[in-house]
Amino acid sequence: MLDCCRSPAATPSTPAYCPTSRRSSRWVARTEKRPYLGQSMGDRRILSVRSADGGRGMELRQLRHFIALAEERSVTGAARRELIVQSGLSNSLQSLERELGTELYLRGTRPVRLTATGEALVAPAREALRAAETARRAVQETRDVLVGRLRLGIALSAQYLVPFAGYLGAFLRDHPGVDVRMRGTAALDMLDMVENGELDCAIGPALEQRGRLRLTSLASEPLALTCRTDHELAGRDSVTVADLAGERFVDVPPGWTARLLCDALFAGAGLTRRIVAEAGDWEVLLEMIAAGAGIGFTPVGLQYKVLTAPDSPLRHVRVEGAQMDRHLYLILPPRAETSPAAAAFAAGMLALHGAD
Repeated sequence: MLDCCRSPAATPSTPAYCPTSRRSSRWVARTEKRPYLGQSMGDRRILSVRSADGGRGMELRQLRHFIALAEERSVTGAARRELIVQSGLSNSLQSLERELGTELYLRGTRPVRLTATGEALVAPAREALRAAETARRAVQETRDVLVGRLRLGIALSAQYLVPFAGYLGAFLRDHPGVDVRMRGTAALDMLDMVENGELDCAIGPALEQRGRLRLTSLASEPLALTCRTDHELAGRDSVTVADLAGERFVDVPPGWTARLLCDALFAGAGLTRRIVAEAGDWEVLLEMIAAGAGIGFTPVGLQYKVLTAPDSPLRHVRVEGAQMDRHLYLILPPRAETSPAAAAFAAGMLALHGAD
């Protein structure tokens, strides 16, 4: 680091600044190797100039103005290049000269000529500006590297519609500094957790817009009545909601989107239904229907063997007038509250999967 400090032995007759000497009576120039952001100790040298008597010291802005003057050889040209008025550039250069205690260029000459000390300052000033730009880029690159934790809410049964597992693996390989914590829970709870900051983002179902959350549709699928092939309803092409009165139901817990849709369907028809069992897992729910515990509404695209096997004991039956679609969303908090990891995950997910 080039560090110019006022010497206590200064005398008016000695040169004010002499970067070509190891030490002057007024200023001391010192270089030393220092590591900079994101780099190990090396040969990079950073210029820093400060006054030992408590002065403000050189500013990068002043050095930039000085280099513009040295290269343009015109105050007018330098001011134009730096996008400031000519008087502003002149004032900046005068402040730099006062700080250094010497004139850096000869007034009244065209083109502008630098003094000997001005010529000596050109190289270290350029070095200082380059070092500052290197530091700025290093900080920017550090900010761009994702680190920390991503708390992700997941509707695990949605994997066949939104193949997030493969993308999540690629995301973790691309961002090794991020740790992911996944949590599966009911749709309403998932929305609450994103809204109150317990989750950074989520992939799951929702029925409607919630507060300030950002919901981007990823996929959708209908729910269908599911029953055993030997159930009396299984032989019909379709049934009505009224036909389901008195049936025993197996359903998902309250707060799940499918449960909310089913409850709304029966409430709209003025009917109540008997729920004999609840299961917080779609495969378990299908197994219970297959075992004869009751009937239920399930997403038509579930890929469990009990439903997809050639000898499956289950069948879907259409319910007339029932519009029961489960929509899956990418759920994010307001933009200002979205973590960098969540923003990067969301951008990649949407680029890969697209939006409905």
